[in-house]
Amino acid sequence: MNEATNSRMAMLIDGDNAQPKLIELILSESSKYGKVTIRRVYGDWTQQSMNGWKNVLNENAISPIQKFSYTTGKNSTDSALIIDAMDILHSKLVDGFCIVSSDSDYTGLAKRIREEGIFVLGIGEQKTPKAFVHSCDNFTFCETLLAEEEAEKSPGTKQKIKYTVLNKSANKHDHTILNRAFNMVVGDNETAYLSEIGLGLRKLDPSFDHRTYGFKSLADLFRSLDKEFEVLTNDANGMKVYMVKKK
Repeated sequence: MNEATNSRMAMLIDGDNAQPKLIELILSESSKYGKVTIRRVYGDWTQQSMNGWKNVLNENAISPIQKFSYTTGKNSTDSALIIDAMDILHSKLVDGFCIVSSDSDYTGLAKRIREEGIFVLGIGEQKTPKAFVHSCDNFTFCETLLAEEEAEKSPGTKQKIKYTVLNKSANKHDHTILNRAFNMVVGDNETAYLSEIGLGLRKLDPSFDHRTYGFKSLADLFRSLDKEFEVLTNDANGMKVYMVKKK
């Protein structure tokens, strides 16, 4: 997904497993990776649980896909979404997929799409099983999107804001992953391109997100670790290029 503006995305939503009130945030996030040309939400529209989606379909140009629950306790939504995803994949209509769900049943689908060299973005809640998270190229937690929106709405909020995504037990692990990503791409001059570090972080953990730490950019996150890292700025053809150096 090197050229997001030229990429086409298919957004497939498990209506039984996603919140309609988050649709604008989800669309905004997926649009960062390309133009969302296919937008579908799956569910049994005869059920009251789907009523919330009916209010946001037209205004967000989303197509509802009906799947009746023929058997009690069985979710036919999963199979319908997976079948459609494979049809879209083989039709070569898009350059990437956005699967919106917190359900591990889509783990195999994400893996299969990636086998074709197609980008997969997952969006779901923190409860999403790691198997599904790590089957995607990138995975964004809904809690991160909500926290970011709340920060933007709050007047006078500074760049560093409070998030609930991380806890004390996770801090040590996340600090380690920053060092691992740096070491993956560091050059002979002991510096690394920030963009390459970002790619390395996603390879190590598709759910890694600088916003989780309360920073608007990865550069700001590394600047906060000024006892260990230094962020350098170079100009290349009129564009700023960020480098990271370990102290």
